[in-house]
Amino acid sequence: MPKCHQTLKTLLLQIRDDAVTKQEELDEFIRFSGLQPSQIEVLNVFATPQFDPALLSGYDALFVGGSSDASVTQPEKYPFVEPSKQLLYDYWQRGIPVFASCFGFQLAVEAMGGKVIVNPAQMELGILPMRLTSAAFCDRLFQDIPDPFWAVVGHKERALTLPSGAILLASTEKCPYHAFRMVGKPFYAFQFHPEVDAADFFARIHRYCDRYLDDPAHLKELLGEPRDTAIANRLIQKFVERIALDPQFEDKSNADQSYG
Repeated sequence: MPKCHQTLKTLLLQIRDDAVTKQEELDEFIRFSGLQPSQIEVLNVFATPQFDPALLSGYDALFVGGSSDASVTQPEKYPFVEPSKQLLYDYWQRGIPVFASCFGFQLAVEAMGGKVIVNPAQMELGILPMRLTSAAFCDRLFQDIPDPFWAVVGHKERALTLPSGAILLASTEKCPYHAFRMVGKPFYAFQFHPEVDAADFFARIHRYCDRYLDDPAHLKELLGEPRDTAIANRLIQKFVERIALDPQFEDKSNADQSYG
């Protein structure tokens, strides 16, 4: 039975270590989801690195944000990586809707059996065109969006392999894996940032300039012409309306297009 929009209860798994970006990211998920602030509860793993995923029940959906402060490839340095992966796996098993962005994408890949690597040579940073796969045209979230569409991107790590049962939905020229969904489950992951618009991206890249650029003088050239990211941003509200409120849906995608 479909859930009620006004009573939907969601969890935001946040992997941010500075106060400005933590609040900015929360505001983005509130703004683009169409939910009230009281409907999104935050678990910040820098504040609570050890947690029992089994205790995080009672939510109708899970959002997972990005991070410029951690790496899924270093679980020994970041003790929250393994419980975060387990949380995603548990939500997948239980069929609870998941919307994972950037770092969340990388957690999802590893949690479900894929592989993430550090690859600075293929770093992407900017507002880039996303190309849809054929599977996207019969996906509930992507079926009515243009090809290509613009989205905020910023990552040095990427998926080397997708999990078995993942349906690829979007890619870029440099990065073959930018969005996927798990077969038969309301589980979506995005290497790009659906929650970030152009204004927030420009503010954030100035904040984190030293982490991504060897020469700050390249910043203006890198940012380039402003692009409208509204199509990507609307994915969050579509997820709430089409997936979180009705997670039991018929899988129209061709399972033959999945990995594994």
